Amino acid sequence: MGEEISKGVRLWVALVGLIVACGCSVSAATRPGIIHVEVDETQAPQRILHTHLTLPVQPGPLTLMFPEWIPGEHMPDGPINNLAGLRFTAARKILPWRRDLLDMFAFHLTVPAGVMALDVKLDFLISGSESGYSSGASSTAYLNDLSWNHVVLYPRGFAAKDLIYQASLKLPSGWKFATALPGAKRNGDTVAFDPAPLSMLIDSPVLSGKFFRVIPLAQDPPQEIDIAADSEADLAMTAETEAAYKKLIAETGALFGSRHYRDYHFLLTLSDNTAHFGLEHHESSDDRSYEKMLVDPAYTLATADLLSHEFVHSWNGKYRRPEDLTTSDYHQPMRDDLLWVYEGLTEYWGDVLAARSGLVNLEQAHEQFAKLVAHYDQEPGRKWRPLQDTADAAVVLYEADHDWDNWRREVDFYDESVLLWLDVDTTIRRLTKGQKSLNDFSQLFHGGPGGQPALKTYNFEDIVAALSKVVPYDWSAFLRTRLDSVAPKTPDEALLASGWEVVFSDQPNQMQKVRDTVRKSADLMFSIGLVSKEDGTLEQVLYEGLSFKAGLGPGMKITEVAGNKFTLDALRSAVASSASTPVQLKVKSGPQEQVYTIDYHGGAKYPHLRRAQNRPDVLDEILHPLTR
Repeated sequence: MGEEISKGVRLWVALVGLIVACGCSVSAATRPGIIHVEVDETQAPQRILHTHLTLPVQPGPLTLMFPEWIPGEHMPDGPINNLAGLRFTAARKILPWRRDLLDMFAFHLTVPAGVMALDVKLDFLISGSESGYSSGASSTAYLNDLSWNHVVLYPRGFAAKDLIYQASLKLPSGWKFATALPGAKRNGDTVAFDPAPLSMLIDSPVLSGKFFRVIPLAQDPPQEIDIAADSEADLAMTAETEAAYKKLIAETGALFGSRHYRDYHFLLTLSDNTAHFGLEHHESSDDRSYEKMLVDPAYTLATADLLSHEFVHSWNGKYRRPEDLTTSDYHQPMRDDLLWVYEGLTEYWGDVLAARSGLVNLEQAHEQFAKLVAHYDQEPGRKWRPLQDTADAAVVLYEADHDWDNWRREVDFYDESVLLWLDVDTTIRRLTKGQKSLNDFSQLFHGGPGGQPALKTYNFEDIVAALSKVVPYDWSAFLRTRLDSVAPKTPDEALLASGWEVVFSDQPNQMQKVRDTVRKSADLMFSIGLVSKEDGTLEQVLYEGLSFKAGLGPGMKITEVAGNKFTLDALRSAVASSASTPVQLKVKSGPQEQVYTIDYHGGAKYPHLRRAQNRPDVLDEILHPLTR
């Protein structure tokens, strides 16, 4: 959660040290003393972590909790099923325990009389699944991503900021590491850290690996990219890409006006054998991507906004956080209603900053906006589900499968909110005749004194008030109309207000083409209404689109195109020549295989941007760098 260690907490750490040294007991009304956690990740390549916890305790009933609601993941997905080998020992005796029958994350035991310390041993079984966030695949033979919430228990009844943990980590021989957790001191292959609140510990993952590289980006304060990969060759980064990340540091400083961290680590994992995602932390980000992200231009471009998005979260999500997402421990449920700000505004700035810093060029940024607007302009799920509900239902939408997600809708508070915030930005510029913009809102809302991690919560009314300070307007009605209405015209209106419009041609959209290359698929949603994987499996079918009307659905598998063996190129060619020849596919669904004819005659169709007549070019003003 990233809150700073206040003077009061430092004094508490010192006081606990004195209490432990003198052998005094801690009363029931006070917080427990320092909890020691020793993690051994030498068997991480075998996908197992070993943990030893030592907790100051008092005789009597005790309930220990495994973290359930993980900050930044917005749902109760703590991987409790991966916990194994749990054993409690006191005075050299194993203590019986029992899991709560209603709360699977709670463990009950009784501490015997005279016992002041409890030893806990547990193993964490690292998942091999490439789906999920931090609970997904996190290790290979050459690297490991350690999330502390996987290897700790905490006593129920205390705020995470009030529980002090002294952590140490044993690495595989010769591995290097990086983390934002303060005070790292290495002795051989064991690293010891300064005492820190549980909130800071869980907010400070550790990246380690055999093949490791550190790229400094700035010195005041220190900011760097720490890379672990499955091979030495994958650590390479072009001078152009490195310069763009350095400019990202400058652009965020110009945008927000202050930094709420002492130093910052982009923890970048490059592997095709781990889950791929980004997870924000206050002074670091857990960024996991393709093995070729830095060495293959297509992969570099496809992931250009990963680090910029997670970096923005240091301001928007960590420093400024919705009060509904701010809980005192990892057991209290979070409410996701403001994720259109937490994630949506971050996605907007992540895209804009990728352009401002040069991670994408102007043409590529245009192509990205064209693809985004065209997608939401035709998404059928917008006809029944408002944008607000995609945030309200985030807990279930994150875990939903992707079949028919254009009809059900997915976590659209990310991408569709980009267009919402573009609408806000262009409206501010229009109302102030170009004198102010969303830049001013972010300086006001996300600025502050900086220099240290801090937390400042907000609600919907605070967003409205801050926007009104930038320029008086009925922002509440503006936002609620776009959030609560079914199928508002936000995509088209926001783009048109920025001076551009979407047009279609037979030339591939550059960003869509890159995504197809990386994912080994063919996205034909704007023509025949489907996305096919390399093996012919239909990943998506547009609800009520032409492929849908022909009888196709997700999970079916194309085996032939116009009587010839299926390939992605054959499928694209069939669509391109559809003006004269209907698209005919042989498709297998379970044991059944039959021929389907798709009634489409429009040829290849891909979205692009075109300047709107008699409209100022606001979009390029937004994408223009703030620094030289």
